[in-house]
Amino acid sequence: MGKYFGTDGVRGVGAEDLSNELAYALGRFGSYVLTKGHMGARPKILVAKDTRISSDMLEASLSAGAMSVGVDVALGGVLPTPAVAFLVRDNGFDAGIVISASHNPYEFNGIKFFSRDGYKLPDEVEEEIEAYIDGHKVIEETFSHDNLGRYISSDLLTRSYQRHLLESLQGDLSGMKIALDCANGATSELALEVFEFSGAQVKIIHQHPDGININDNCGSTHMGDLSELVKAGGFDLGLAFDGDGDRCLAVDETGEVIDGDRIMGLIGLQMKQDTRLKEDTIVATVMSNIGFISFAERHELKVLQAAVGDRYVLEEMLAGGYSLGGEQSGHLIFTDHSTTGDGMLTGLLLCEAVKKSKMPLSHWRQEIPRYPQVIVNAKVPENRKKSYMENEAIRQAVETIEKEFHQNGRVLIRPSGTEPLLRVMLEGEDEAFLLRKARELADLMEQQLKE
Repeated sequence: MGKYFGTDGVRGVGAEDLSNELAYALGRFGSYVLTKGHMGARPKILVAKDTRISSDMLEASLSAGAMSVGVDVALGGVLPTPAVAFLVRDNGFDAGIVISASHNPYEFNGIKFFSRDGYKLPDEVEEEIEAYIDGHKVIEETFSHDNLGRYISSDLLTRSYQRHLLESLQGDLSGMKIALDCANGATSELALEVFEFSGAQVKIIHQHPDGININDNCGSTHMGDLSELVKAGGFDLGLAFDGDGDRCLAVDETGEVIDGDRIMGLIGLQMKQDTRLKEDTIVATVMSNIGFISFAERHELKVLQAAVGDRYVLEEMLAGGYSLGGEQSGHLIFTDHSTTGDGMLTGLLLCEAVKKSKMPLSHWRQEIPRYPQVIVNAKVPENRKKSYMENEAIRQAVETIEKEFHQNGRVLIRPSGTEPLLRVMLEGEDEAFLLRKARELADLMEQQLKE
């Protein structure tokens, strides 16, 4: 991670950490780096946002920065993050910028960039933008009143994205009754129409954003309201999106939550049956549940496990040419349709898989078991968190726990990317046993690795 860019763009409290000045600089230098060398007509970028109260303000500052270096700006308004990734590539924009902090509370906001190909930026491009912000690099060209950018039309972009989503379906969703929770976020204006156009009967909740209610006890991080609605209303299933619309989780007809592993398992199986799953392979992460892994093995689905984070999943997918990958969080990527996670696309394909299977979603919840996972943090010095297995006592303790599982569990230890912590994850059948052993192992690590 860089000085400004984190794991997914630049994040901070709106108007404080993420100030107007920083937004202007990101708009100016980000646009310059992503459009320099542009030939022909003036370069153009697409800027969109979610529903946070600070998004309008940041949009103005960021757009001004882009126009200051001769870049035209199309304002997409409130759009999901994956819509921008698609529209940039589909409409010939030189870059896309999304103002959003995803599933975080309303006071936070963020700015993330997409290249002209619809992909998030590699580290080296983010580092170049930071170098300009900090003055280590300077813009050589002169931009005066004669060559400033301006606002340009963004008509019909929303319709283009809706059509793209619906074209991902092989049939329609007629006969299905679906509930949607839009988290008072970026899918609030689009989801109902998309799913109704698919042929489904739809009920929608949490679709009235007011600037401060995004992700507030709703959406994919708080699914209680959706669960109650589905149980009471006789729905086939419910879908919950996060604030910027790049994630989707579900509840089955009994109100039980279906996580990203189970969604991947069902969609992956359907894609395999339709001969659309390249190499019969799903790219998951090291955090994917062993219940999902066992389901995949039973159905002759191959699973590759990348490091945690959608960027690492996508890297593995692109390297191997795979068509499906994702995380437990509901961040799924379908490279035949998109360049990043897309919550509405995931929801549509899940509904299609359920309909084709002629079985309720609760059947697939039982078919794809979920073993308990327990995570305990061990606080250790920053300079020792990556060398923990060099300690003999820790290594022996891990081996002892793994033997006790008798192949029905596992130990996974991950150094935190942002804090002086080791995250100790144990997975198996007995949650009380897992918690006890995870705490013992975390305590041992803190004792053995202290300065």
